[in-house]
Parts: sequence; structure tokens; C-alpha cells
Amino acid sequence: MTINKKKDGGSLVIALEGRLDTTTSPELEKVIKEETEDVNDIRFDMEGLEYISSAGLRVLLAAQKLMNKKGGMVITGCNDDILEIFDMTGFTDILTIE
Repeated sequence: MTINKKKDGGSLVIALEGRLDTTTSPELEKVIKEETEDVNDIRFDMEGLEYISSAGLRVLLAAQKLMNKKGGMVITGCNDDILEIFDMTGFTDILTIE
């Protein structure tokens, strides 16, 4: 998986490419932990994301809980497969997906 990040003031954009699964989710977790200290808003750009596992969902849920205290979090660019996973797991009710 490739993680591209861009900070602009209090905003952080994290673009994901590839597979977010058991192997790669610790890498995203580390990026979130390191980059969100002075961030109020996160946008996850998932246009290049091909697959997400339960481990990836757990990382996004933890990020949402963190950002609920600090500001906001939005997920954009999901393909139909990723949207279906979010829908089937109930994450569409938890996450802000545009």
C-alpha cells in the first residue's frame, strides 16, 4: 500500500493506494498517530484503494474517534467495492463519506 500525505495548516489529506489489510494497517495507524497532533481535520482520499479488510476498518474507526475530539474526518473517492464494505459493516452510519 502507498500512503501519500499532505498537510495544510490544520488539515491533513491522506491518499491511500493499494490494499488496506492486516499487513498494511499498522503503517496507516503509525502515520495517523504521528501526523494528527496539530490537525483539526483529516480527509482520506481512497480513490486508489482497491481493498479494505477488518483491520483497515478498525484503523479508520480509531481515527474517527480521535477526530471526533479534535475536529472532523471525511472519506472521499471510494469505489463501489469499498462503499459496499462500508455499507455492509454499518460504517456508512459512523463515517462521513462523500
